[in-house]
Amino acid sequence: MTIQILLVLALTFLINLITTLSYSVRIVGIRTGRIAVSFALFNILVLISRTANGFQAPLLASTIEKNINSGIGANLSDFRLIILSCTVATIIGGLLIPTFQRILSIAVDKFSIYKSVPKVLIYGFTKTGITSIKENIVLPSSKNIVNLNISSDFPWKVFIMNIISVAIITIGVLSALYAGYFNPEFRTTASSLSAIINGFATILMFVFIDPFLSVMTDDVVLGKAKESLFRKYIVYMVFARVIGTLLAQIMLIPAARIISITARLI
Repeated sequence: MTIQILLVLALTFLINLITTLSYSVRIVGIRTGRIAVSFALFNILVLISRTANGFQAPLLASTIEKNINSGIGANLSDFRLIILSCTVATIIGGLLIPTFQRILSIAVDKFSIYKSVPKVLIYGFTKTGITSIKENIVLPSSKNIVNLNISSDFPWKVFIMNIISVAIITIGVLSALYAGYFNPEFRTTASSLSAIINGFATILMFVFIDPFLSVMTDDVVLGKAKESLFRKYIVYMVFARVIGTLLAQIMLIPAARIISITARLI
């Protein structure tokens, strides 16, 4: 395994970890009453995620170029490992949500005092800040799993849409790059199609998933729904993400073949 692949694995893990943790931001906003500030602070991690995403594709593309030019050919196991890192990151992110929401709540409270992101970050590295973080490391409550009931109030439509969108986003770049192995002469065209694929998945998220979670957030703030119900839905979304990354393993090669054919036709 090359250094480039190891870096891609690390970046992919980081991106999916942050994406999964984003579900907890709404809970923090509800508990602190500062939804806008919660998202503003979390955007620091989003910036890190997007920066990592910018390095991910070029590193993987470089590996593919070298394999094609040297005649080595496709190394499917590397792509499988990258998708697996998405699954592992999602699971770990789900387990870290209770801890992360507590730490982010502290950051929101400190921001209301310092009114400065750098000062909040500095506080996190002080003795008091480190102690506070250690005290808020907790395991997920088993009640959130035991109380799950798919026979009632289960958001099937949003759940399925989340699975599909996560699966597509997971393989969007990977399948487009892997398509270069099928048609090396059209690999540039194939890789550019990843933007269209990810765009479709993003539309699904913004049309079905984000509005659903936003309405639920408002309902909890207005007292129309219980926070426990909202937390239950977050668990559903995390499960949907895990299933989506597993589905991506199955979709990778078929999607790459479709993209390679499309690239040739264009």
